[in-house]
Amino acid sequence: MISLINELYMADEVDNAGANYHVPVLLEEVVSSLQPAGGKLILDGTTGGGGHTKALLDAGASVIACDQDPEALAEVSQWLEGDSDRLRLVESNFADIAERLPALGVQELDGILLDLGVSSHQLNTPERGFSFQADGPLDMRMSPRVGRTAAELVNEASQEELTKIFFEFGEEPAAKRVALCLVKARMQSRIVTTQDLVKAIEVVLPRRGPKNPATKIFQALRIAVNGELSALTKALPSLSQRIKLGGRMAIITFHSLEDRIVKRYFREVSQEWIDRPEWPAARRNPLYAFRLITSRPVEPSKKEMRRNSRARSAKLRVIERINSHES
Repeated sequence: MISLINELYMADEVDNAGANYHVPVLLEEVVSSLQPAGGKLILDGTTGGGGHTKALLDAGASVIACDQDPEALAEVSQWLEGDSDRLRLVESNFADIAERLPALGVQELDGILLDLGVSSHQLNTPERGFSFQADGPLDMRMSPRVGRTAAELVNEASQEELTKIFFEFGEEPAAKRVALCLVKARMQSRIVTTQDLVKAIEVVLPRRGPKNPATKIFQALRIAVNGELSALTKALPSLSQRIKLGGRMAIITFHSLEDRIVKRYFREVSQEWIDRPEWPAARRNPLYAFRLITSRPVEPSKKEMRRNSRARSAKLRVIERINSHES
């Protein structure tokens, strides 16, 4: 396992130069948490470049690798074709995969992994429109099945809707001013590329430090385009019901909005007793079915952050099923 981790980290150094697809985050911690082994079946609900999937396979587990991005699945299929006897690839948003498991002949899982970050390939491919580092079409769709692109959203949404998106999904204090600026800019010419958007944002938020002022706006648009928070909210209860006794769910988040949702849900299903001021006594929690493996989120080591700057904001939370009660 250590040799695999070193191999993938070496690949990550190449990726930072823009040339590699596989950049798993918190790889050793994920493997340690999910405890993959022969005879176990694990769902990687966001396989991305396949780094976590490969580690789980190499530890002996069988893996259902799911992703809504057909490009990711095509890459994983080619990279891991030697493991095809223990690997099943499914094109699906992780929010919908639980209801598709019975058709795959699967009722229960030994483990579930969700890595909620954007893949390195998506960020490094200008044609996907996820990054402001290079110019490309303002797309941001993780799946071609997603309805509207970021360009359509920016050019067609009302000022009020854009303000709400930037404030709620980007936590951008200047959300209202940025939205107004974009509405004025699109009246002159349509905003169609990532650099069109960056230039419009810089009118309101000029760059003064190392962090690009477009960061929060790009995050907000990506979340809105792909419905990321609603997908996570839907997936948590549906997927956790598929975990067998002793099985675990591990989730890696990359920003506070995701982490709050995961933290809240994990707390809800791991508290045996709940109490409210208006109740005469505490009551048993009807959702209680898990225990927290991580009382605090696991974060990347300084060594990993040096090797992979995209790991800096990653947080891993893990729960384990301790009774058969369905949440």
